[in-house]
Amino acid sequence: MSWEVDHAPRAPADVALLVEGTYPFVRGGVASWVHRLIESLPDIAFSVVFLGARRSDHGPPMFPAPPNVVQFERQYLFEPPERAPAPSSARRRCPMADLDRLHDLLQTTTADAALDPAVLGGVARALAEPGGITHAQFLHGDDAWQRIDEAYRRDCPDGSFTDYFWTIRATHTAVFALAELARRLPPARAYHAVSTGYAGLLGALLRHRHGRPLVVTEHGIYTKERTIDLASAEHVPGDRDPGAPGFGRRLWMRFFRGLGRIAYSSADRVIALHGGSRRRQIQDGADPARTRVLPNGVDLGRFAGVRAARPHAPPPVLGFLGRLVPIKDVKCFIRAMKAVVAGCPEAQGWVIGPSVEDESYARECVQLAAAMGLERQLTFTGYRAAEEVLPRLGLLVLTSISEGLPLVVLEAFASGLPVVTTDVGACRELVEGRTPDDRAQGAAGAVVPIADPEAVARAALALLRDPARWRAAGDVGLRRAETHYSEARVFELYRQTYQEVGTWQG
Repeated sequence: MSWEVDHAPRAPADVALLVEGTYPFVRGGVASWVHRLIESLPDIAFSVVFLGARRSDHGPPMFPAPPNVVQFERQYLFEPPERAPAPSSARRRCPMADLDRLHDLLQTTTADAALDPAVLGGVARALAEPGGITHAQFLHGDDAWQRIDEAYRRDCPDGSFTDYFWTIRATHTAVFALAELARRLPPARAYHAVSTGYAGLLGALLRHRHGRPLVVTEHGIYTKERTIDLASAEHVPGDRDPGAPGFGRRLWMRFFRGLGRIAYSSADRVIALHGGSRRRQIQDGADPARTRVLPNGVDLGRFAGVRAARPHAPPPVLGFLGRLVPIKDVKCFIRAMKAVVAGCPEAQGWVIGPSVEDESYARECVQLAAAMGLERQLTFTGYRAAEEVLPRLGLLVLTSISEGLPLVVLEAFASGLPVVTTDVGACRELVEGRTPDDRAQGAAGAVVPIADPEAVARAALALLRDPARWRAAGDVGLRRAETHYSEARVFELYRQTYQEVGTWQG
């Protein structure tokens, strides 16, 4: 099947994968995981629903369409309609009880109990059923305007009404776009949202409309990552001081927390990659009985040739492998390279990853490297396949300020390559071991504090200067991957999860 085919399948898909901003248009990370999940379960018929911001943000698909993908849909949440209906001069009424409940769900701030299923289901059906509350009613209804005005006077009396209005309009526009998508999508036997956020909300709407089970997997905690994105944004409407969270940022943060709680409360299974993420999900409102931990896995056979080619001594090449976005803190890697080169003049740094997601940040990284005099020691390669670059590295370096269980670390382990990583997500248990027996095997590299380039440099130099320690760390990582992170085992557990929730009756 071509990715260009958007028609309904002849028979319902077994699992509809709901993905936000990644597969099949972005390489690496979550997108690679989705592709391997589909490939590894060839007897399951998948549909893929891609959610993006705007069509111009994405080029052609980066992956071939697997034969067991029977339908592909895409929805751009902030794309202006080709032909917007003209508002009528007649007075319009909006079903205000439904709108009030929707607003309460989206702006909730407490996570001490699950949302009322009856209320949640009622709002979801009011949005997603044909004839339900519409975007036009929200935009042009007199009652809706009155509610927005009342909420502004209550919540943000000292802020700009214009900024408040457009922020509320922006958040709700995406919600109604998802509602329209939920109306037209054919039912699947189960839904799998690969995040909370917009994908999780779409899963909740479909789950309540069709009475089919919903699985939610979070590779990173969505609400935490969006909070980081908002904090790093240069300007958010409603924030007079970019350094302080004004009402614009607060509204978006509350909105994303509301989306998370809706997804958690609607899901039959909520999956985290490690215990720390599971605890955060429960803290944010997930029912502990519905949560489980399933780590990422790696295809060990894919890296057999890389392992065979591993040199006896470490090449003085440090590689950052990932997207050039603020949450990965590529600038920390660049600053660390300045200190590494001071201690090892022959060292080279490679920034390996796509820059299209945040081109402004990528330009800042290039400018920082030039300002630090690293033009000859630091190379921006663009995207490269892991198998192509890992054999040429002496260390993989991960400087993220937030992660779940990064696949790139497992790929390094499968290659016999040590890593230096910040202490985020599951990285410490990956490098040092999760259980006492596992920790007794030793460390597969080093773990350093967030945003500390000097610590990154010290850890990297210590490994590069000690070939015996470097080889031992690579061996530990490989054994850890073989013992605990086999991709085949992990995806078989997903098959079991689909089978478990597939027996549920609404």
